[in-house]
Amino acid sequence: MLAHETSRLKQTPLHALHLARGAKMVPFAGYDMPVQYAAGVLKEHLHTRKEAGLFDVSHMGQLVLKAKSGKVADAALALEKLVPQDIVGVAPGRQRYAQFTNNDGGLLDDLMVANFGDHLFLVVNAACKAEDEAHLRANLSDACEIVSLADRALIALQGPKAESALAKLCADVGSMKFMDAGPRRVGDVDCFVSRSGYTGEDGFEISVPADKAEALVTALLDNPDVLPIGLGARDSLRLEAGLCLYGHDIDTTTTPVEGALEWSVQKVRRSGGARAGGFPGADKILVQFADGAARRRVGLKPDGRAPVREGAALFADAGSTEQIGKVTSGGFGPSLNAPVAMGYLPAALSAVGTTVFAEVRGQRLPLKVAATPFVPNTYKR
Repeated sequence: MLAHETSRLKQTPLHALHLARGAKMVPFAGYDMPVQYAAGVLKEHLHTRKEAGLFDVSHMGQLVLKAKSGKVADAALALEKLVPQDIVGVAPGRQRYAQFTNNDGGLLDDLMVANFGDHLFLVVNAACKAEDEAHLRANLSDACEIVSLADRALIALQGPKAESALAKLCADVGSMKFMDAGPRRVGDVDCFVSRSGYTGEDGFEISVPADKAEALVTALLDNPDVLPIGLGARDSLRLEAGLCLYGHDIDTTTTPVEGALEWSVQKVRRSGGARAGGFPGADKILVQFADGAARRRVGLKPDGRAPVREGAALFADAGSTEQIGKVTSGGFGPSLNAPVAMGYLPAALSAVGTTVFAEVRGQRLPLKVAATPFVPNTYKR
């Protein structure tokens, strides 16, 4: 990369720490981000599954949505105009996965929404955060105040030893369950903590004032159970967990039903529910709930050891010339010691156990449709 291109990249509050710890840096969503450290992607991945990994996710967007009425229920009702999820039903101290939809039923972004008692706290993807904030302001400014928390860092602590590591700084975390979220004192810093993450492991995401982030991360990394983890292992961990990467597995051309995200849309927002519809693309999405979609995101397990990468064309048999789908994420799963992938197939070919073929370097490699997650999750319910 040219020097002037590198200089245009944004930096997170932890940039100096990454360099000091020998991270290999790469451009990602407009930021200079660590892709791996000295241990390498494989060891970082396996360490997170066995102990605890610490991820810098400060490039993501953090927003407050507060109703001008002062009632959090009014902010929730307002947000339901833009997402198909039940936001009113998110209790104080809890959070929920959601998606912004467009008028065609496609996904503008996916996000997390937490109820902090008197306002909603949103975390959105880095590449979409400017557009997401503009979308909120264009549609909800009459009813809500929208505040960007650009002065905060965000870190994720993931793995079976995440709780014990964080408990040294925050005794409250032991009582938290999966998807609990809210203000917590971590060490001597006022943070927002959620028990969630993007690896399939038990863990936490911690929003911290930017000027306190390096000290907090250093304190966590002083624990020998905790290693810093880069984007490389973050991607292989979320792929094993069967979790979507926005812009790859889901985008403006995929609906929640096509993306196999029906579980995220509660009955109250579906046909017959008390607050059915009312979000962009509802007509198309609700019809797909009733009738199914023509295609579907599925898990895929290649035969043999060769990974099948994003973009590979999928075919019904070894000799067909008609492409029926494509791989949207693919790589080697270190926890499985085998390749895994996700992609889209016609609904008729989406049943677990179905064999399809991927075009890889001029050869047709067989894959089987597989259930996700590929590695069982360990969330604390």
